[in-house]
Amino acid sequence: MNYKTLLTLFCTVMFVLCFNQKQELPKGFVYAKAIIPDLNVELRYYTTHNFVGDTVAGYKANKLILTEATVNKLKLVQAELQKQNLCLKVYDGYRPQRAVNHFIRWAKDLNDTINKQQFYPDVDKHNLFNAGYIASRSGHSRGSTIDLTIINGETGEPLDMGSPYDFFGEASWVIYKGITAAQQKNRQLLQTVMLKHNFINYPQEWWHFTLRREPFPKTYFDFEIE
Repeated sequence: MNYKTLLTLFCTVMFVLCFNQKQELPKGFVYAKAIIPDLNVELRYYTTHNFVGDTVAGYKANKLILTEATVNKLKLVQAELQKQNLCLKVYDGYRPQRAVNHFIRWAKDLNDTINKQQFYPDVDKHNLFNAGYIASRSGHSRGSTIDLTIINGETGEPLDMGSPYDFFGEASWVIYKGITAAQQKNRQLLQTVMLKHNFINYPQEWWHFTLRREPFPKTYFDFEIE
């Protein structure tokens, strides 16, 4: 084997190693699928299917990152749902502070309303902060808050929760009464199984939960998702 062939082989091996190498996460954080391999993950802020209408700063991969304590509890939730032929689907977990800053910049541009009809049809964009839909600090940046739903284990279809994920309006409130009995039942199932395994909910978003006694209650992280 000549020098040129050896050099080509070396470069190929190094490229593969670098490409597959995961970033080193802060202590206490993990890639969720390393612990729950069958978890369905669709990080909406890595896509354009979100209220901003664009990929959000800091989301460079569809990889769910959370504190290890959160993932360990989430694994128990997944196992319990699977007994009913159901599974979890996660829309967001750890969120870099730079993503929150992206939301703030977007909210100030009142002319950018590309996805208004889908996500905030009844709320004026300039009221999103006052109404509490967007904040300058997010619990997601502490690594123990998660947005999720339940899906059918065979078809992968989400259960009907009565409003889309990230919908800004009363229809997303946990106790909202303007939905069908079946939709209320689905919401209650999600609430029950999450609360059972040590999560607390945010009353205005049926999909939003935070681990009780989270490990970093006062720290807002800003490393990228990659």
